[in-house]
Amino acid sequence: MNKKLNIAVMGCATIAERSMIPAILSVPEWNLVAVASRTLEKAEEFASQFNCEAVAGYENLLLRDDIDAIYMPLPTGLHHEWIIKCLEAGKHVLAEKSIAYDYQSAVKMVELARENKLVLMEDFMFQYHSQHDFVFDLLRKNEIGDIRIFRANFGFPPLPKNNFRYDDKVGGGALLDAAGYVVRATHFVLGDNFKVKAANLYFDPETGTNLWGGAFLDNGEGVSAQLGFGFDHFYQCNYEIWGSKGRIFAERAFTPKADYSPLIIVEKQGERKEYPMQPDNHFIGSVKEFYRAIVEEHQEKHYQEVLLQSRTLEDIRELSV
Repeated sequence: MNKKLNIAVMGCATIAERSMIPAILSVPEWNLVAVASRTLEKAEEFASQFNCEAVAGYENLLLRDDIDAIYMPLPTGLHHEWIIKCLEAGKHVLAEKSIAYDYQSAVKMVELARENKLVLMEDFMFQYHSQHDFVFDLLRKNEIGDIRIFRANFGFPPLPKNNFRYDDKVGGGALLDAAGYVVRATHFVLGDNFKVKAANLYFDPETGTNLWGGAFLDNGEGVSAQLGFGFDHFYQCNYEIWGSKGRIFAERAFTPKADYSPLIIVEKQGERKEYPMQPDNHFIGSVKEFYRAIVEEHQEKHYQEVLLQSRTLEDIRELSV
């Protein structure tokens, strides 16, 4: 029997309620101890749903010695303070994307995690969906020949105007949200060598928050990546790998629901095949990976992902000014 670890949730975000806490509860290696909110009322609302303790105040959560790990769905603008405090308290951290507001913050987080031998993992859960294993198998079989171009798009229709994503002061903006997916997809699918060569961001003239943009990356070997992202868009959630002999298209690459069957399309000259994938819960996959990283002391991979992700997003920001 695998060792059980105690985990607590810092923040009562919708993604925690709908997806991540149910995923934690479905993995027997995790024991959900508590949920913390700034107010006891909100914490109790969550705790009553998930049969765990309610804690008022994030500081009080970190004073407990019966918690091994923290799942943090707070907005990015609050991450630096609270991830640092979690790591100083000796807690492993799984944080929602984007994990850091800027590269300097990411470096400090990783240095502290490394010093304390703790896992620091950014929760890009789409990586743990089995549809991508199918894509990787096609690439290993050289199904579309040599890769030429990678394209990824993630954007969605307008959100309520009071949504924190429209507030740059708490780490909102499309760069730290939608762009994170397409950047991570580039490195996840094709490797770590891609560098930003050009980028643009559109900023709301009233709020100053970036709402959409694009980027062009290059791996130094002739393969390019073209990325589109944004709020207030026609919905897109896909990536395409264009090769010398064909192309692979993942039509719902980043946010397929647990009961949804994504479609992988493979096209060659005069030929098109559609492959329905099995439904899969990538939230559970993410929670399992967090556990594995802790018990197997598999921290370094996640440190490097955090640093690469943050560096790439910062390059996009700097090239867009």
